[in-house]
Amino acid sequence: MFGTLMLLVGPSVGFRLLGALGVRRFTTWRASATHGLAVMLVILATAHFAPPSVTVMPSHDDLAAMVPPFVPFPGVMVYATGVLELLGAAGLLRAATRSTAGIGLAVLFVLMLPANIHAATEGIPLNGDPATPLWFRIPEQLLFIAIALWAAASPRNASRRSRRRSPTTIRPGADGTSAARR
Repeated sequence: MFGTLMLLVGPSVGFRLLGALGVRRFTTWRASATHGLAVMLVILATAHFAPPSVTVMPSHDDLAAMVPPFVPFPGVMVYATGVLELLGAAGLLRAATRSTAGIGLAVLFVLMLPANIHAATEGIPLNGDPATPLWFRIPEQLLFIAIALWAAASPRNASRRSRRRSPTTIRPGADGTSAARR
């Protein structure tokens, strides 16, 4: 039940520890969680393409069984969501594409929620494990949506906003008169 959550938390904490050790890319929790989400997505996306003979993770067939009956072509949808997860993970790693990737992933997570609800309510097992209960699955999905949106929010825009709101300071100019500066 906690496996998917640990695929997010473990790498996020690991990246943050690297930040504490001086790796500049991971000096914030936002950056670490964004990269942790990317790691989780790559690992989960591999299951979308895994044959039934692979036993260390759910297979393509397991994931196709999760797709609600109202969705056409469940096998194709599993492949499509796997590709979208991989593209989203790649997009999270580059600052230029992070915002678009985060928003796209949040939308994808919302669209995948019916499959998670269907799997929980119908008791569909993954890789032979019992179905994750709905009380856990929905908050977990909401967490993924929140982190994707957090990743999409540009820290540069936030710092620009805080600079605009900063109080004006008065500094003496070279000629002795006061000049307002930020």
